[in-house]
Amino acid sequence: MTANVELEQPPITYQGQFGAFTIEETDRQDVVWYRAGLAIAALSFGLGTLGILRYGEVDWVVQGVSVLYTFFWLGLGLSLLKIHIYLRPLHRLLQAFWLVGGAASLAIAHFSPEPFTLTVYHQPTTLWGVGFTFAALTGIFFKEAFCFNRVETKVLTPIVPFLLLGHLFQFLPPVWEALLLAFWAINFGIFALRKVVQPIPPDIGDKSVFDYLEQQRQPSVSSV
Repeated sequence: MTANVELEQPPITYQGQFGAFTIEETDRQDVVWYRAGLAIAALSFGLGTLGILRYGEVDWVVQGVSVLYTFFWLGLGLSLLKIHIYLRPLHRLLQAFWLVGGAASLAIAHFSPEPFTLTVYHQPTTLWGVGFTFAALTGIFFKEAFCFNRVETKVLTPIVPFLLLGHLFQFLPPVWEALLLAFWAINFGIFALRKVVQPIPPDIGDKSVFDYLEQQRQPSVSSV
């Protein structure tokens, strides 16, 4: 409801750091898609976590989690496509992480004799590839923590790599892995829900900064 109302607003002009800028309907639509991607990713991750923690390595759960991971990855990709980050190299790096993680996941899913979910769990070294997907997600958490000072993203930014490294190097007992995974899923859901009700303009940011950085990237032309 809030998003629909904001999308229907006429273009609004703001004064930015490097001049005036206007927020158009397309800018608002980008934010809606960004948040939709987060919602898909958070819901998929939450359902997968619930299934694994509740039922364990039951065949239908394992297969379902592998499907949910696909939706999680696609939702994350949509968010990374539409997210507004001032530093283009950082934006491109997160997208590259997402692609590498997706390629590694696809290779594991096709060439491993076990289902994807069990392969990642039983063979922690697969996180050297799949982990890039979660590095991209951590980048979003960091950006949101830095820009909006959100508690859930401030705690998720260190917890996600800690859990992944703990599983990779096997220094976390299974009970702690389960607790941290549940904590991750809950806070990811809270984050996605809070984004739904957040006003749209803050997610767009200061467009004058984007314009200024774009001008800085253009080659200077000397007058004759």
